[in-house]
Amino acid sequence: MTKNTVITEPLEADAFAGFGDVIDTSKDPDMIINQGFCGRYHDRARLDFSDGRAGVSLFKAEPRSLPFKLEMMERHPDGSQAFIPMSMDAFLVVVAEDDGGAPGRPRAFLTQPGQAINFHRGTWHGVLTPLAAPGLFAVVDRIGKGPNLEEHRFDTPYLIESGNGVAGRGAPA
Repeated sequence: MTKNTVITEPLEADAFAGFGDVIDTSKDPDMIINQGFCGRYHDRARLDFSDGRAGVSLFKAEPRSLPFKLEMMERHPDGSQAFIPMSMDAFLVVVAEDDGGAPGRPRAFLTQPGQAINFHRGTWHGVLTPLAAPGLFAVVDRIGKGPNLEEHRFDTPYLIESGNGVAGRGAPA
């Protein structure tokens, strides 16, 4: 393993808290609604926009494999961004703390089926990286005027390798 190798870790709320919110249904619902037929997991993500409004878009991304070459990261200074998979497939989430206006050393998380994430405003993150088809996500983010994207390309790419038995295209190793 080289200094530019990053090993994935499971997506857990405590480990991810500095970057965003883990949205899942792993615990009991906050309330039961709809005549007792629906559990509501209430207010699971902090949507945060400097201006504009929240919008819902659909993204369809090509599935990738592990190991994954991380060549660039991006951030959105004017709004949070939630990624909600529309299938029960795991996906790769790469984040980094800010280091003087550029991403620091990346961390890589593998979601469990049924987990979604919300990046806090200004969080450096990798591109949408589904590990299985169809790669379809509902995305809640800022819709507004002006640029809301900063990109950083690494001089030397990082190699993201599985740390928990997931190999190419999301299939268990």
